[in-house]
Amino acid sequence: MASNEATKKVDPARAPARGTAAPAPQRPAAPARPAPKRASPLEFLAQVRDEGRKVTWPTRKETTVTTIMVFVMVVLASTFFTVVDQVLRFVVGLILGIGA
Repeated sequence: MASNEATKKVDPARAPARGTAAPAPQRPAAPARPAPKRASPLEFLAQVRDEGRKVTWPTRKETTVTTIMVFVMVVLASTFFTVVDQVLRFVVGLILGIGA
């Protein structure tokens, strides 16, 4: 039986035959980027202030409603995971013959 190496077929469109390695084509170099302009600390703070003015801040009512919803979801999630934990504890206890 012939070796695997001898039975391989080479696709001429994809790769050259063994022993006839062609040099890889050279990729063009990426153009150099100009150095970004550095802002002074005062300019930076002015830019931060300008960006802060563009933000749409939530109203007090929106913040209150969102906070209440977070607390409700925390209570629901903790209740769910407590129930799941107790069910799994009971099932494992039955399987291992411990407790209950």
